[in-house]
Amino acid sequence: MSNKPWLAHYDKGVPQTIEYPKVPLFHFLEEAARKYPDRACTIFKGAVVSYREANKMADSIAAALVEMGVKKGDRVGMFMPNIPQFVPAYFGILKAGGVVVAINPTYPVEEILTPVNDAGIEVMFCMSRFYGKLKEVRAKSGLKKIIVTNIKEALPPVLRFLFTIAKEKKEGDRVDALDANDAWMPDLLKKHANSPRPNIDIQPDDTALFQYSGGTTGVPKGAVAMHRNIVANTLQIKSWMTGLDEGKEVVLMGIPLFHVYGMVAGMNFAMAGGASMVMIPNARDFKDVLENISKYKATIFPGVPLLYNALNNHPDVKAGKYDLSSIKACISGSAALMRETKEEFERLTGGKVFEGFGMSEAPTAVSCNPLNGVNKTGSIGMPLPDVDMKIINLDDGETEMPLGEIGEIVVHGPQVMKGYHNMPTETANTLRTLKDGRTWLFTGDIARMDEDGYFYIVDRKKELIKPGGFQVWPREVEEAIMDHPKVLEVGVGGIPDPKSGETVKAWVVIKPGETLTEEELKEFCKERLAPYKVPRYIEFRSELPKTTVGKILRRELVRQHKEGVK
Repeated sequence: MSNKPWLAHYDKGVPQTIEYPKVPLFHFLEEAARKYPDRACTIFKGAVVSYREANKMADSIAAALVEMGVKKGDRVGMFMPNIPQFVPAYFGILKAGGVVVAINPTYPVEEILTPVNDAGIEVMFCMSRFYGKLKEVRAKSGLKKIIVTNIKEALPPVLRFLFTIAKEKKEGDRVDALDANDAWMPDLLKKHANSPRPNIDIQPDDTALFQYSGGTTGVPKGAVAMHRNIVANTLQIKSWMTGLDEGKEVVLMGIPLFHVYGMVAGMNFAMAGGASMVMIPNARDFKDVLENISKYKATIFPGVPLLYNALNNHPDVKAGKYDLSSIKACISGSAALMRETKEEFERLTGGKVFEGFGMSEAPTAVSCNPLNGVNKTGSIGMPLPDVDMKIINLDDGETEMPLGEIGEIVVHGPQVMKGYHNMPTETANTLRTLKDGRTWLFTGDIARMDEDGYFYIVDRKKELIKPGGFQVWPREVEEAIMDHPKVLEVGVGGIPDPKSGETVKAWVVIKPGETLTEEELKEFCKERLAPYKVPRYIEFRSELPKTTVGKILRRELVRQHKEGVK
């Protein structure tokens, strides 16, 4: 793979290598404010915050944090969905020299405690709806100060009034009084309205982000990203998206900003090109997603296959009630993109849906299908500029596999993390120096590469099913089942079996209004899969457990089976 066959298949205009500026991550916001001061940075329910305003607010937040005693390298938490306040809080932390630790606001108290305690978070931003939950966290951790913002602060005046009288209390957003040590975000913005950015020396090798994995493969680990890692990945993604209009694009922000995918491929990518972000707090509110695409003419739509699939099957979309023709490009990540989903969404929008691959450890994207070139079905595309990828032998963890052979993907590139926080053994297992003298990120994903340099994930290393000594990759079975026209979603996993040790089970969601039997689906699978790969058990469900970015939790399905949960 030393000849990098993928370079010959890059779109015209995509560089093979990039010169990365030695700047802190907040450079993107400051540059957008300088070049496009009056351009909308965020759009939310009709309320617009310009780049000039967003940058000024970030400066104010930074000054407030420094006054509170936040020092360079201190970890500061964020606990909010995709609302406009996320932007000044995120960049304010960075401008204060702090490290952002964004946490999923739907987590229960026990899951919040892991990153709070591991990162040593003492100050945390949160939306008022979650204030009570964070007070519980504070009682069990070193958390000292909570900075609170209400969603209504981001609404235009009329909607703010209506929200206050009709929804604020009912939806749990009303907080009548804060504890003595806590603060309202608007009060801090007002107090420091004219404060310049604190004069703190922040270098590219300084830490910018702790991103905790969801814990689906064990104990959550905090991937440590430096400013230069995220700057590099932002510019890699931007360079890949050729033909976009600087300062004119509109990014639909449905991917959670507390996840690196939304943070880097959404927010930071948008800022690097002076694009406006349409904020979607809950992407499962499909009506809200559709209305925002239609109203604000979204052009870029980072998403996940489950979201595109849900929109494809939405009755209002089928009835032609929404105009989705503004969409030019959709980066799809976090799960396998099925051919049917891609083709139907492209038919509906006229835009391109292209699959990529990334992980919190890099800090999001490492490979992607081209925007204009050949998109190969089932492929995660080819490495981004300055990224090397190869397939390594599963047994010895060292030998490079021949073309087309299966092994583990390893990655080398400027966006690869520094390591895991407080986990030297995990870091050593994941970041390894090979014979070429370079350090590679071992992804845990099993894949192959074709002659053009496109990579194809077979499955996760730890999710291999072994019925009677055979090897079954869940993804292969899922793809076969998804070919059935009546299937909406599927998850496949291995469950204990007294005869073969392990056997294949599928959990299936049928499309609305359709009927399907276990026997029908098994017969369908027999035409497409070897006998040992056909699911022995099929369980129909109304929904499947997923991560916040829409990845079906196979391990959770297996756990539920073992515990008798239906």
